[in-house]
Amino acid sequence: MTDTPKTPPRTDPIHDVPEGIEQLLEIMRRLRDPEGGCPWDIEQDFATISPYTIEEAYEVDDAIARGDMEDLKSELGDLLFQSVFQAQIAADKGLFDFDDVAKSIAAKMISRHPHVFGDESNQKSPEQQTIDWEREKAAERKRRGETRVLDGVAMGLPALMRAQKLQKRAARVGFDWPDASHVLDKIREEAAELEEARDTLTQAEVFEEFGDLLFVVVNLGRHLGVDAEEALRATNAKFIRRFNAVEDRLAAKGKAPSDSDLAEMDALWDAVKVEDKAGKL
Repeated sequence: MTDTPKTPPRTDPIHDVPEGIEQLLEIMRRLRDPEGGCPWDIEQDFATISPYTIEEAYEVDDAIARGDMEDLKSELGDLLFQSVFQAQIAADKGLFDFDDVAKSIAAKMISRHPHVFGDESNQKSPEQQTIDWEREKAAERKRRGETRVLDGVAMGLPALMRAQKLQKRAARVGFDWPDASHVLDKIREEAAELEEARDTLTQAEVFEEFGDLLFVVVNLGRHLGVDAEEALRATNAKFIRRFNAVEDRLAAKGKAPSDSDLAEMDALWDAVKVEDKAGKL
């Protein structure tokens, strides 16, 4: 009988750093150390890391949607690490560090919540708090020199979400249709223009008209109180659920979708749709 191998002693000083944010910051500093760090981490910059930051934010959202709290804990850690990574890149360039980031957001939250941290009453409706929040954000944009109505709407947002934010900003200064019926009329107009472009114009013009139609559909959602990004995510999930069910029914026949045809799959889809609406999927 052989002895169980012993775990090597933990000699690296990283194990002596207090666990939590202090250890995480030291891990990041070590990873970016030009002398003994990780080559991949060392060569990263703001632009190369940004896609990972966005991806991690979506994975947090996905964990919340699935109600998986253990995964949420992990994904929030991944997202935090992205903030730490970006802050370390900034520190390496002598711009700012993680402590500056924490101080900045703390100051911002105190400033934006005078009804909690100031002299204003906290007996406000959520609607009034939203108005006050937007007013304070507008003042911050003005201090940054962002004087145009649409300044400061982040370029990196998903297109549907950004369209909704742009429209909401414009609506605040009165650039908006009075009700949803006018938006529906505009959708019909844009759909007709897209059809015409498809039949008679160039692909570039089809591209433009398609974008116009999507933009107006987003506006309809805003008038109906529907978040376009969330609605499309929900529809994507519904499509996956229903198509998977079609695939399962084909598998029960010993077939794959590639062995089927549109007529068969469409018939299965109709049956699956009825079951799904009845809550039986």
